[in-house]
Amino acid sequence: MDIIKKIRDKAKAKHKRVVLPEGTEERMIKAAKEIVSKKIAEVTLLGERKKIEELSKSSGLDLGLVKVVDPVTSPKYEEYAAEYHQLREKKGMTGEEARQCMLNPLFYGAMMVRKNEVDGFVAGSVNTTGDVLRAGLHIIGLAPGINVVSSSFIMVVPEFLGIKDKIFVFGDCAVLPNPDPKQLASIALSCARTMRELVGEEPKVAMLSFSTKGSAQHEMIDKVLEATKIASSQDPNLKIDGELQADAAIIPKVAQKKCADSILCGEANVLIFPDLNSGNIAYKLVQRLAKAEAIGPIIQGLAKPANDLSRGCSVEDIVNVVAIAMSLA
Repeated sequence: MDIIKKIRDKAKAKHKRVVLPEGTEERMIKAAKEIVSKKIAEVTLLGERKKIEELSKSSGLDLGLVKVVDPVTSPKYEEYAAEYHQLREKKGMTGEEARQCMLNPLFYGAMMVRKNEVDGFVAGSVNTTGDVLRAGLHIIGLAPGINVVSSSFIMVVPEFLGIKDKIFVFGDCAVLPNPDPKQLASIALSCARTMRELVGEEPKVAMLSFSTKGSAQHEMIDKVLEATKIASSQDPNLKIDGELQADAAIIPKVAQKKCADSILCGEANVLIFPDLNSGNIAYKLVQRLAKAEAIGPIIQGLAKPANDLSRGCSVEDIVNVVAIAMSLA
């Protein structure tokens, strides 16, 4: 089954609720129409109602099928602003600053997630990744046992060792430039969850390096070794090994020669890169050279889904990211 269809079907079965903070963006309106028509999720659009109504008429969206909330006039605005002030007061935020922030649909949408009004939010068509993640971190917070927000890509390779449409999860390829050992361990745990819950396969996690099991000595390798130990201690049942070179991680014949005692046996499906340089380069090379489909970035590590979009995203991209978010909710 096509992975996107599989994800959409999973989202449909869950009957979850998504908020789209960028409700006055035409692509969001068009995406909302498709999301509700295909029953991927219930939709709440945030923004000035008059603008949403105008865009909905031109896009053919029946507003009776979605909820529309304007943070400026919402009866929950004061409650949300007060709770945000309470969350950030120790960081020096004043009540007035909290009130101003809550007028921002990103922060209002994140508070809707926190208050269980919806199950997740998707934004980024007009806002930066930093702004989207800031709202998520400040209000939704990190998942238990996770200390950092990260990202992953689902990589669908057309053919690999005789397997058609082989699926890997790569992380982190878009968010954290130079994770320390604890952060790298969190990335591994988050990517394992993505493989398990989104793809539906048992994660087999390889902590990648330029060395395999002591073939070289360097402080960069030490970081990977420590991260592997931390991740293993946090999830003793997780199949994880490192440090491993990429070929030893995914090619059984190479693994037999380089690391015959590895629990992965050269069959890793989750590849954790030691830094953003290597992760970003790797996913783009695989995408272009192997003609792989790269689905993502998928934001990981938050207590509830808050997914980011590229500002150049298409309507179809928005629909797919909503399906991903609702599948993980």
